[in-house]
Amino acid sequence: MKILVVGGAGYIGSHVVADLCEKGNDVFVFDNLYSGSIENIDKKAKFIMGDVNSENDLDKLFKIKFDIVFHFAALKAAGESMDNPEIYSKNNINGTINLLNTMVAHDIKKIVFSSSAAVYGYPKYLPIDEKHTIKPINYYGYTKKVIEEILNWYGKLKEINYATLRYFNAAGYDINERIKEREKTTANLLPIVLECAVGLREKLNIFGDDYNTLDGTGIRDYIHVNDLSNAHLKAMDYLNKNKNNLVLNLGTGHGYSVLEVIKMAKKITGKEIKHSVIDRRAGDPEKLIASSDLAKKTINWEAEHSDLEKILTSMWNLYSKI
Repeated sequence: MKILVVGGAGYIGSHVVADLCEKGNDVFVFDNLYSGSIENIDKKAKFIMGDVNSENDLDKLFKIKFDIVFHFAALKAAGESMDNPEIYSKNNINGTINLLNTMVAHDIKKIVFSSSAAVYGYPKYLPIDEKHTIKPINYYGYTKKVIEEILNWYGKLKEINYATLRYFNAAGYDINERIKEREKTTANLLPIVLECAVGLREKLNIFGDDYNTLDGTGIRDYIHVNDLSNAHLKAMDYLNKNKNNLVLNLGTGHGYSVLEVIKMAKKITGKEIKHSVIDRRAGDPEKLIASSDLAKKTINWEAEHSDLEKILTSMWNLYSKI
């Protein structure tokens, strides 16, 4: 198959590209390298520099007749989105509209979209399933909500066949060590913990230890990036065989607290993880855990590599080389 991966030099995109190439597909990566690394692109893939905000770049790109598009090109820092909604509007929403319009113009009918559990907002019940209320509490989550709605309309009006995958907390690095470069910037807990372990950060701030959890710290559902990649390939296979659209959660159904993460990181790295407790952060639920029953039912997917020790070990394999 001839496959386009938009944002394929990024964290999740590069893992998907590696798996697609391994299966013998003809893979094209389109990326502006704002947050991605060209070193992480599989050597069997063809790299095309460009930006979803450039209609000219997209028109040139789609002179190639692709069978399916994977879309990872988005800014994703929730805090930054509240300070700079304009750049999130331009990149995430406008960029996706440009991509979809170019797909329509060139009669490309299939897309796998990288969405987020941020569309749900505060959980009304746990685990969160796909029927949960959609009510994002940050602008990043709102951009994903809007894109999901646009996809739904393009599905009805332009016969775009889509799979929307809502990740919970993506983590880890390739268990086969095909990915060589760390993310350039990250605001997520696990990378910050390992940055403390290697001395890139002095310490970790824990936002509150008075939640209604066993140790008082927040609990999150972490999903290994290899498991995420596997879900994308299964979603592609589903779209190739069915005309139905997909909206699926990707998580494990199990959560780990901040202190559990720190304890496991200390065990794996042999390093002290300096940390201090500060006030709670606005918008942080005490627990976020996914139900992925629908993904199991529809695409026969479940997490295989997402226990905390395996996730952190895969990350330490990369961070320990710093």
